[in-house]
Amino acid sequence: MNVVSQYARVNGLNMHYVTAGEGPAVVLLHGFPDTHAIWRRQIPALAAAGFRVIAPDLRGYGKTDMPDDVGAYKIEFLADDVVQLMDALGIDEATVVGHDWGALIGWHLAMHAPQRVSRYAALSVGHPKAIAQAGFGQKLRFWYMGVFVTPVLAEGLLKAGNWAALRRMNRSREQQQLWIDALSPPGRLTAALNYYRANLKVSGARRWKPVDVPVLGVWSEHDPALGERQMRETRDQCRAGFEFARIDGVGHWLQLSGAERLNSLLIDFARMSDAAVQA
Repeated sequence: MNVVSQYARVNGLNMHYVTAGEGPAVVLLHGFPDTHAIWRRQIPALAAAGFRVIAPDLRGYGKTDMPDDVGAYKIEFLADDVVQLMDALGIDEATVVGHDWGALIGWHLAMHAPQRVSRYAALSVGHPKAIAQAGFGQKLRFWYMGVFVTPVLAEGLLKAGNWAALRRMNRSREQQQLWIDALSPPGRLTAALNYYRANLKVSGARRWKPVDVPVLGVWSEHDPALGERQMRETRDQCRAGFEFARIDGVGHWLQLSGAERLNSLLIDFARMSDAAVQA
């Protein structure tokens, strides 16, 4: 599969992305602490299934420019980057797939730019309102965020012991090294943490509203940060239909350990959008 690395000028930034295949567009949005490389098992499968796949490095990550200001990482700017990338590539609408922070960006797009999102697949992260209402247990799962929003402390703890905390997040040595290589250059780890620092202190009540695009919510059994309840109750926030899928035996990075099952789900879901267009 020919995966091409390219750049586009987006919101005054040079945004790096990879693309493969031809056909209806599928946009893949990564989260913390990833780059486009987290989708390496999905890109070939989707492209082979007849889709044009676009996987960017979101601002601050990978080979995309990283603004210095914390405020530059607010969710509305992150989402507008995706819209402008689609504009630059001549894509009117796409099936959007988001994981972790990429899922929150996807939710923002589904709410505020629904004309650009034909269907939305949210991986791990349910609708923000469903998360807020998921109870005390879900709040406990987010304990690490209190560390991540603290400048200097978070950077020091994550780098300590040759990135020991980061290595504990995933057993794959390949993935561990990809993270370390991407976050080691000066400023990159801080840029990644700025997603938390720019967004967690702002009340989302005014912007998190129900969505009017079809949604697939995929949750993995051993996700330490996100419980099943928040994804199942996302159904209440999806007025154009919601499909829930659970992948057992895998953790937060279901793109890797649950790739075969996830790929099947995403291909079937994206094909529903393609069929709607053809009809």
